[in-house]
Amino acid sequence: MHLIITRSFPPELGGMQSLMWGLTRELSKNFMIKVFADFIENHKTFDEQVSFSIERVGGPKLLRKYRKAYLIDEFIKENKVEGIIADHWKSLEHLKTNKKQYCLIHGKEINHTKGSRINKRIIKVLDKVEKVVANSEYTKKLAIELGVNQNKIIVINPGIDPIKDLDKKSLDKVESLLKVKTPRLITVSRFDKRKNHEKVIMALRNLKQIYPDIVYICIGDGAEEENIKNLVKELDLEAQVMFFKDISDDLKNALVAKSDLFIMPSIIHKSSVEGFGIAFVEAAQYSVPSIGGKDGGASDAIIHEKTGLICDGNNLDEIYSSINSMVENKKYLEYGKNAKDSVSKFYWSNIVEKYKDNLN
Repeated sequence: MHLIITRSFPPELGGMQSLMWGLTRELSKNFMIKVFADFIENHKTFDEQVSFSIERVGGPKLLRKYRKAYLIDEFIKENKVEGIIADHWKSLEHLKTNKKQYCLIHGKEINHTKGSRINKRIIKVLDKVEKVVANSEYTKKLAIELGVNQNKIIVINPGIDPIKDLDKKSLDKVESLLKVKTPRLITVSRFDKRKNHEKVIMALRNLKQIYPDIVYICIGDGAEEENIKNLVKELDLEAQVMFFKDISDDLKNALVAKSDLFIMPSIIHKSSVEGFGIAFVEAAQYSVPSIGGKDGGASDAIIHEKTGLICDGNNLDEIYSSINSMVENKKYLEYGKNAKDSVSKFYWSNIVEKYKDNLN
C-alpha cells in the first residue's frame, strides 16, 4: 500500500487538485492507495465514487497538520505501507515514520532565500525523503540553488488527460461571440502579477495598429482583475479584450480551441514563480501553440520555435515581436500542428510510468 498525503484534492478545483487527482487515480490502477486529504465541504459524493479510500482531516488549520500527521503515523503502525507520496513538503514535516517518502515540488513553495528559517525547514524535510519530484527542469535547478540535494531530485512533469469531444453548442456560441475577430490570443489563468497579463495588453495596443480585428481572451479571476480591466480602459482596448470567469469547462475548452495562440509570458514576482505551466500543454491538445516566459518551467511544456516561443516576460519588445512573428505569416498553424503531435508524452498514462519506475 502507498499513502498519498495532500492538502489539495477534489472536489475542490484548481491546478494542484487536478495534479493530485490524476496522479492518485493512475497509481490506484497499479497499487493499493489510501489518501489523507484536508476536509472540504460536500466531499462525500465525490469520495463514494472513487476506487480507493480517502480520509478527510478537518479542524482549525493550525492544528490540522499535527492531527493529520498523528493519524498517518497511527495508520502506518497498523498497516503495511510501502511508501508515502506528498503534494508539499509541509505535508511531511510532522511525520515520525521512517517509511520511504516522495515529495513533489512545484517552484513557488520552495522559493525562499537560502539560509532563511523557512528554507532550513524545507531542507530538513527534503533531506529525509527518498526522492524529490520536481515538476520541471527549472524547478530542479531552483531546488539545487536553494540547497536541496541534487542526487535526490528527479523531474516528472504534471500529466493531462486526453481531451473529450468539444461541445457543439459551446463551439457555436464562441463563433457567435468572436465572429470576424482575428488573430485570436488567449490566456487561461488566475489574474496575478506573475502571469503578466498587463504586458500582453500593452503589446496589444501596438498590435491593433497592424491587426485591427485582433482579440485577446482572458479567462479567470484573481487579485489583479480590477487593475487589468482598468489598464484595458486606459489604453482604449475594450473592443480588443474579452473577459470571462465562472464559465463551464465546455465553453472554456471551446474558447481555447477556437483561438490561434495561447499566451502567458510569466515572470518571477517576489517569490512567486511558474514552476511548469500545464495550461500550455492543455492548449496544445487543440493545436494551439503557446508563448511562455523564460522565467519558470514553460520550457518543459513549450519546444522553442517548434511548438511555440519562449520570450523574456519582462521585455515588452520581446513579447510584441514574439506575438507578431507568430501571427504575421500564420506561423501559429505550423507550430500548432507540432504542439498537438508532441502532446501525448504528457498524458497521464505515460507520466505515471515514471512514478512506477521510482516506486518499484
